[in-house]
Amino acid sequence: MSGVVADEARGARARELHGRGLEALNRGRPLLAARSLRAGLRLLGWPGAVGAWRSHRELTFRLLGTLAAAEVARGNSDRGFGLLDSMDTLITDDNRGVLLLQRGLLLTMIGRVDDAVRSFDAAVPLLERADERVALARTLLNRAFIHQIAGQVRPALADLARSEEISRELGMAVQLAKSFHGRGSCLLLAGDIPGALRAFDQAELGYAADADGMLVVLAVEKARAMLAAGLGADAAGVLDAALPRFAGLGMNQEHAEAELTRAQIALAVGDHEAARWWAGQAERRFRRRRNETWAAVAALTRLRAEFAGGRGPVKVATTAAGLAARLRELGLDNDAEAAELLAARAQLRRGVVDDAHRWVRAQPGRRSTLDTRLQRQVVLARIAGARGDHAATFRHARAGLARLAAHRGLFGSIDLQTGVAGLGAELARAGLDAALADGRPATVFRWLEHSRAQAFRSRAVHPLDDPVTADALAELRQRSRVARVSELEGHRDTAAARRCAELERQIRAHSWRTSGTGEHHAQASLAEVRAELRAEGAALASYFTVGTRIHAFLVTGRTARIVALGDLATARETTTRLRGDMDVLSGRALPAPLDTAVRTSARRQLEVLTEHLITPMRPYLGDEDLVVVPTGPLSGVPWGLLPDLRGRPVTVSPSATVWLSARRVPRQAAAGTLLVAGPNLEYAADEVEQLAAIYPDSETLSGADATVESTMKALDGCGVAHFAAHGHHEQDSVLFSRLDLADGPLMAYDIHRLGAAPEHVILASCDVGKVVVRTGDEILGFTAALLYSGTRTVVSSVARMDDHAAVGVMTAYHDGLSRGVAPARALADAAVTQPLTPLVCFGSG
Repeated sequence: MSGVVADEARGARARELHGRGLEALNRGRPLLAARSLRAGLRLLGWPGAVGAWRSHRELTFRLLGTLAAAEVARGNSDRGFGLLDSMDTLITDDNRGVLLLQRGLLLTMIGRVDDAVRSFDAAVPLLERADERVALARTLLNRAFIHQIAGQVRPALADLARSEEISRELGMAVQLAKSFHGRGSCLLLAGDIPGALRAFDQAELGYAADADGMLVVLAVEKARAMLAAGLGADAAGVLDAALPRFAGLGMNQEHAEAELTRAQIALAVGDHEAARWWAGQAERRFRRRRNETWAAVAALTRLRAEFAGGRGPVKVATTAAGLAARLRELGLDNDAEAAELLAARAQLRRGVVDDAHRWVRAQPGRRSTLDTRLQRQVVLARIAGARGDHAATFRHARAGLARLAAHRGLFGSIDLQTGVAGLGAELARAGLDAALADGRPATVFRWLEHSRAQAFRSRAVHPLDDPVTADALAELRQRSRVARVSELEGHRDTAAARRCAELERQIRAHSWRTSGTGEHHAQASLAEVRAELRAEGAALASYFTVGTRIHAFLVTGRTARIVALGDLATARETTTRLRGDMDVLSGRALPAPLDTAVRTSARRQLEVLTEHLITPMRPYLGDEDLVVVPTGPLSGVPWGLLPDLRGRPVTVSPSATVWLSARRVPRQAAAGTLLVAGPNLEYAADEVEQLAAIYPDSETLSGADATVESTMKALDGCGVAHFAAHGHHEQDSVLFSRLDLADGPLMAYDIHRLGAAPEHVILASCDVGKVVVRTGDEILGFTAALLYSGTRTVVSSVARMDDHAAVGVMTAYHDGLSRGVAPARALADAAVTQPLTPLVCFGSG
């Protein structure tokens, strides 16, 4: 072989190795990339005095630049920059822009963002002049990343749009996926979580096809989006699955960022020790990479965890002050402000109010995130509260909650609307504490309403509908039916259960992509609620806690007062015991001694609950109907069973605003009645048959006719819907709490897809009145799904219910309803003959 031919063969092979290395790097596999790139350089004889590299300068330049990036990605920063410096001997005017791109990329990877952006700014015109479009697209993408770090969303999105355009034209699939990824990160920073998730889904499709190593990096971004939406447990699940996949990829920077995100998730869910540990892991990994920027952010997260875990405020204040100065030097203004606010919190804990105030800026930073702005309002509200300045406390708390309401308006998903409430919990509590100190009833009422069920005030939005989700829903129904049949036969189909869980995650994540309308309903005033109560001859008890004690804000048509009640822990434990007793009594014949013992226990629990929740209010209640607004574990109390409330109409509502809003909705005229009998329930057909005699014009679905499709069609906009079916409350996946129908489950998720909500729904089925209560007394579950969708009244059970007993109660209930008796009164009358029927009237009563 001649020398020329051999040289060409070496060049061809080196180009192949460069392409392989570049592909591996783009796929997120820097270790594999480095091996190919070094092999290419050895083949060309670099850096020898003589060698084929002299006739392949351009190729050698590319190999070195890509290898430098791979080394820095692996944590070998000095080696990477050394390779970059060696490229000076190969540079020409045409590739000077590419060298600046590589230098900017490496500077970005080690956190020197100001130097990086200067390098990218210099590279762009040189690359345009040299028509280096591939390199230009990469430069724009990386400069967008720098803008994003600095909180500059608009210039970042502009660079991403141009990079996306070039990538489409040149068929750069991975580059295009990275542009989507970057756009999602920017939208997340701007607070548009549904938009961010849609962009991440686009990126995922590209990565799955051409860069599977990047999927683990994208998982970290998705976890951050979930965390920003208040879905800490979901974020932890995503990240815990992703973290082990970093091993062997050589992506040390990304691995450290994932650990930092895991620390932030642990902090958000209150696991302070785990947060401290993960932040320490991330900080050490960043320092090994000499990335002082990210290391400082990790140090701040670790300090926040230590403070939340009880570390002394003096040490925290001193350390936070030093971190704030360091973060400002590094150009991270938002993080610096967060550190200053931590110092202020520490001083507040010490009781040094003036020192705390000195750490709060006169104005929030121009690039401050939503979380930092909300934290600033919390600190200012607490400072004002410590000074006894209630007006200032209210002003700061209101400003933060207004900002949060605007943020919530971006979400169409109930899951996200309820999850994000945790961001405003401290603000609402600061306002409520000041209101209690102020003592004016209207002010206390206003802040009680601010502190609960805010998601109900957002305009309902139907989930996005697409073929993928439709297919997932269809498969979920089929798999759920298989799992249910197996359960009834006495064994568990683990494969079906596992697939159901996977499908539920997929459908739920898809719902998060739905954007909100930004519209919300006005909050009710005390005067409005009192006028409605007076007209109805009713009282309202809004429960809340102060420390470990329960209180009620009791409103009648004439007066409003705060009543001190019992112990929260006792009420929680007693409610759990009562539910256990009722589960034992449900649907089975017990030996007489055991039956007597369980019933005695249940009556005792009801007496304890009465003592802690009702007894102190007796002098003020009279014989009026009662509207209950529960808090936390009190959402599971079967209120109508409490001795003081037996035979009294009781309505349970998430807030006074929800109750009043539902009552103001005009009743539907001449709307139909739907009666549904589900499978595998002994008395369902009898129950529906008896009710059909009360409603001769009703639509009845039973046996094979009671399918999900036929039920959804009939349920849409109907007047009264009664379900005699097995129900299942899913504590860990509440959107998939369900009613069993002939061809599979009707799920809470399905309710959000209705065009028009039914006016009144009766769920004579197991325990689908249970709810999961999130921070801010936001609720989720089957009953909650109906209320969110606009159903005025739902009657459902908060514990398991005897099927045979339910038939008699329901027949009596509908008899009263058909005669025009209000739902709460009809239920109170019907349940008198059954002393342990845990049915509750939710909504408007």
